[in-house]
Amino acid sequence: MFYVYIIHSSSLNIYYKGFTTNLIIRLEYHNSGMSTYTSKANDWLFVYHRAFETKREALIEEKRLKKLNVSSIKRIISNFNNKE
Repeated sequence: MFYVYIIHSSSLNIYYKGFTTNLIIRLEYHNSGMSTYTSKANDWLFVYHRAFETKREALIEEKRLKKLNVSSIKRIISNFNNKE
């Protein structure tokens, strides 16, 4: 499986969008400071994730998410949380 995800840092109040094959290891990577963009915080939490069968599908979705503004991201997160 391939996953597209959005994580949020409360201390920085920013969202990061990414792609991975292992959500748990990827979150540990972000919180340990190993990622250049997310290294400024260690309080990253998943606020959205979606599974895809193929890498191609996941990368297309990641690219789409990265183009969205914050209000659109918040709407996606809200819809995701209302489904759970």
